Amino acid sequence: MWVNWFEGEENGYNVSHYHEWRTDDKIELIESIPVVYITKDLFHYIENTLDDLPEQLLKEIYQRTYIRKGHKKLTIDYACILTDGLNTLAIDTVNYSIPIRKSRLMPRQDKTVLQMVKNHKPRSFQFKPKDLKKQYHLLSLKPELVIGLTRKERQLKQLLMMALDHLRVSNNIKALRYWLIEWKPELSSQIEHFNERDAWETLYNDIKIGWSKEHERFAQNLIRGNPFLEKLWNHEQNRHVNESKLS
Repeated sequence: MWVNWFEGEENGYNVSHYHEWRTDDKIELIESIPVVYITKDLFHYIENTLDDLPEQLLKEIYQRTYIRKGHKKLTIDYACILTDGLNTLAIDTVNYSIPIRKSRLMPRQDKTVLQMVKNHKPRSFQFKPKDLKKQYHLLSLKPELVIGLTRKERQLKQLLMMALDHLRVSNNIKALRYWLIEWKPELSSQIEHFNERDAWETLYNDIKIGWSKEHERFAQNLIRGNPFLEKLWNHEQNRHVNESKLS
């Protein structure tokens, strides 16, 4: 089975499906891995958090996954394929108790897993979500704010949110007003009277919706001057150009 690991992803929408895999992704071949049919609630919990996996689940998958490195057969301590009967997800804890690495499956393998559990019932494992309702925030957006975006757009939007977070933390009223006017110049006469809270909430609540050329232009301007974010931005843009040439 081929997997494309995404590391440290809290939200399932950032674990790209097969049609968004890239030529420079690090695809890994797994020789043998257990499949566990679980309830929809547990699947959603694992897919969209980095919280502890059920202890019993960890015990049942312990050292049952194998990969080959050259002529050597290596064991992975805690890895498996999870399914709720409709969706699939491969996970690897990297020897922790949380799903550090997550991967979607290739369509053919996805179909095979769903066929395997078709006439079975899901297993019940006890788990304790830290929150009854997941808390989304600036750096972990609600799924509806990224639905329909491509992998590139999701990545760029995440960088925009990181830049906005820097702006929010600085809490500089002149900077907040400046960037809000850049985003919504038609409100310039009103913005001059906004305080820090009004300026920030107006900017964030408007810019968090969707993705467009205006978002991309604004993000590129906001990121300019931040070496770390600029490097990530240019890397994403260049990677997309290279992918387009290959296709």
